[in-house]
Amino acid sequence: MGKVVAIANQKGGVGKTTTAINLAASLAATEHPTLLLDIDPQANCTSGIGIASDEVDSSIYEVLIGEVDASDAVMSTAMPFLDMMPSHINLVGAEVEIIDETQREKLLSAALPRIRRKYDFIVIDCPPSLGLLTLNSLTASDSVLIPVQAEYFALEGLGQLLNTIKIVRQHLNPDLDIEGVLMTMFDTRLRLSNQVADEVRRYFGERVFETIVKRNVRLSEAPSFGKPALLYEASSTGAQNYMALAREILANNEEHLGSAQGTGGRGEAEPIETPPADDQETLSDAIGASSDAEEDAATPADEFSM
Repeated sequence: MGKVVAIANQKGGVGKTTTAINLAASLAATEHPTLLLDIDPQANCTSGIGIASDEVDSSIYEVLIGEVDASDAVMSTAMPFLDMMPSHINLVGAEVEIIDETQREKLLSAALPRIRRKYDFIVIDCPPSLGLLTLNSLTASDSVLIPVQAEYFALEGLGQLLNTIKIVRQHLNPDLDIEGVLMTMFDTRLRLSNQVADEVRRYFGERVFETIVKRNVRLSEAPSFGKPALLYEASSTGAQNYMALAREILANNEEHLGSAQGTGGRGEAEPIETPPADDQETLSDAIGASSDAEEDAATPADEFSM
């Protein structure tokens, strides 16, 4: 079964969609069958890969509300080995429609097994929030990749995201790992970028990818042409950065890819120390509490053993 990687950070403008599009395209370029799944109601990932809203018959919205099977929402793209499960503006109402579902955080994880065997990787572009759509993504994923912008406020809110990941592991998905932390929008001319990178490495240690995505005009231009950077200008710095990231992820997942081909299974994450949960506490309550407590005690990155 393919590995599911969620691209998540509740801060907007850190390069989640750019990373999702270009990482998926780079994995596909190495001839690994890859599915790009857009679960953001803004549908920027969908348009950025060249699919217009009027071309979408079935999207992730119909999958989540149970109208269609996941396989019926998959579309092909201009790249070999790369498929797309698009989003649609209708997804805005999905959180309201599924709020009364008893297993509302597990709708995506229930839908994906039917198509996981077709792909080596499924890359999920999450919305910039920690709502039900992101929770569905984290519950359905094997790991989460966290893009961090090389700016002053880069670490703001990461404690809340780490606490959310910890709560998801405790309540919903004990196998969820941190795939890594990716520095994005890195400007080598600025001392600030290097200072932020040093701080991120100090906080996350070996979890930070060696690959750094530098600021690159081609990365910004490519979505307006509905193409990943590899198809827009393969020689650009941005395209080469994401190819390097894909190679790094493939190297880190050799064991998973081998076991997936051999058994179709997925490995277990090492246990982490979690606080005792109140039997009556709901997941929403827990996440709300983590948000209130963020200023007092952020979850250290080294508590998430892989």
